Amino acid sequence: MNTYPIEHVLPHAHPMILLDSLLEFSATSAVCAVRITPHSNFYNVERNTVPSYVGLEYMAQTIAAYANVLKLEEGGVVSLGFLVSARNYTARVSEFSQDAELIVSVELLLKESNGLSVFDCRIMQQGELLVDAKINVFEPDDPEQYLVEQDAK
Repeated sequence: MNTYPIEHVLPHAHPMILLDSLLEFSATSAVCAVRITPHSNFYNVERNTVPSYVGLEYMAQTIAAYANVLKLEEGGVVSLGFLVSARNYTARVSEFSQDAELIVSVELLLKESNGLSVFDCRIMQQGELLVDAKINVFEPDDPEQYLVEQDAK
């Protein structure tokens, strides 16, 4: 299995890359990691935490890493996808604490020919389930048609 820096498999630029690394992937799943630090996006300096609702973006970025690493493995290029909805987002914690090493896993449950897919997603810390959800995404054949032109400023 090839290894890819997270920056190579996400269609984002820093500081919006929230994950630290892609740990593993297969034809139907991926696992990423993120450590909560004072430099983490959305970090609350008074509480030394990141709100657990940010976990939705950790899951979405892990799905993007999964989809794009498979494209790269087949000789393709990284492209955009869209988070459509989250179902049953269950957070067992309200915050992720400083120095927490979060393991984000996604597993493909369903992929339709029209670009819609469903993933079972989990965020774990030291074997404990912190957050889980079903995430629906859309991966268009031509993502460029969904981009909005920025007005020249």
